[in-house]
Amino acid sequence: MEHIDTIEALEALYGTPSEPALRKVARRLTPTYRKWIMTSRLCVLTTVGQDGTDGSPRGDDGPVVQELDAGTLAMPDWHGNNRLDSLRNIVTDGRVSLMFMVSGSNTVIRVNGTARLTADEDLRARFERKGRLPATVIVIAIDEIYSQCSRALLRAGLWSRDDRAELPSAGDILDEMTNGEIDGQEYDRAWTGRATATLW
Repeated sequence: MEHIDTIEALEALYGTPSEPALRKVARRLTPTYRKWIMTSRLCVLTTVGQDGTDGSPRGDDGPVVQELDAGTLAMPDWHGNNRLDSLRNIVTDGRVSLMFMVSGSNTVIRVNGTARLTADEDLRARFERKGRLPATVIVIAIDEIYSQCSRALLRAGLWSRDDRAELPSAGDILDEMTNGEIDGQEYDRAWTGRATATLW
């Protein structure tokens, strides 16, 4: 199998981008991009670090980020599994990308930028939920914002089908990965209580 290893060879296969694809890029929040991002309760945060890349879903019961100014977003880091993959990457290499999604919409809004991590008390307090605060906040300086065409989500039929019926559970995966040392069924039984108790 031959690989494509030059930009010239790559571009020869695809041609030039359309005018709308180039002109939709903004460097700061605009009214339309702001409306879209502040409606999003779910995004995927992608980071890069010394040990490789990481993609992490981030969600909230309201906007998944807050606007600090037209060029800066803030994202809380709530309780999780404490692997800290994304956060370790941000500490060593601030380059990040985010994909914002809204349930029912096939459009994705993408943000590329540079992130820093802070435990600033005043900023953490802006995200208070039920008396709890995030451990840290990811502060993202926006380099560019643009919309992604809807073809990928349309092809996948993401919002129009439910494929969960035959999927292995998180417990099934743990059971397999530990050769049964972690009881998958017990893990799944306890998961709902653990998850809802530590959402914030």
